[in-house]
Amino acid sequence: MLGAPHAWGMGLQQAGGVLKEVIHDFNQMVFWIIVVITIFVAALLGWCMWRYRAAVNPVPSQTSHNTILEVAWTVVPVLILIVIAIPSFRLIYFADQPREADLTINVQGRQWYWHYQYPDNGNFSFDSYPIADSDLQPGQLRNLAVDNPLVVPVGAAVRVITTGHDVIHSFFVPSLGVQKYTIPGRALETWFQADREGTFYGQCNQICGTNHWFMPIAVRAVPRAEYDAWVAQARTRFAQGQGPGWPAGDLPQAVASVAAPAPQN
Repeated sequence: MLGAPHAWGMGLQQAGGVLKEVIHDFNQMVFWIIVVITIFVAALLGWCMWRYRAAVNPVPSQTSHNTILEVAWTVVPVLILIVIAIPSFRLIYFADQPREADLTINVQGRQWYWHYQYPDNGNFSFDSYPIADSDLQPGQLRNLAVDNPLVVPVGAAVRVITTGHDVIHSFFVPSLGVQKYTIPGRALETWFQADREGTFYGQCNQICGTNHWFMPIAVRAVPRAEYDAWVAQARTRFAQGQGPGWPAGDLPQAVASVAAPAPQN
């Protein structure tokens, strides 16, 4: 599966995990409630315009303070909001944290790239930089492909602990239904679960600086055996947190321009 926007796409991105499926269900419920309300209001306005037009109703009614009508247009919206609120609160609670996490990953947002740490697999860490346009390979997506994707096993509940290194960023992967701020000095928790093998893309959606748009996220979901093999290789490659994927002197110019720290106010 490829979790990414596509040309002429409508609606939400295809769900790649259980959390996004629940978000889809809630979105569909609210959408059809809005459709029914819109049709009802439009029909009511049309009926009033036709039934009470001046040609057939030259003497308008002076009726006011209709108790039944006032109670109805107060109670009905309240009931609609309750119908929306109950599943909304359930979704917020469900998305807050996993019951039994299979894996924990620390995510740190930096200007302007991501730093990942795997405390459950030897505590290795690495940086994830965007791939410049000039270095893109066939099949890689512009402004979304990265040198070192976040790798997770298919079907695993992944606890994500976010923090910020400099300013507020946002860890946002639409097809997995996960979004959490990375705030300096604070540790926040969320989770996701990729139920399909594939690559799921996201980006920081906070205005975190001049180049905040140049901060893509790639989550690669692989079978457990392939994940275990990747972990064994990653422990050596990223020993003692010696990422990123390129040595600093070999970074493409476009990446090097955004990797330098920005002055702080």
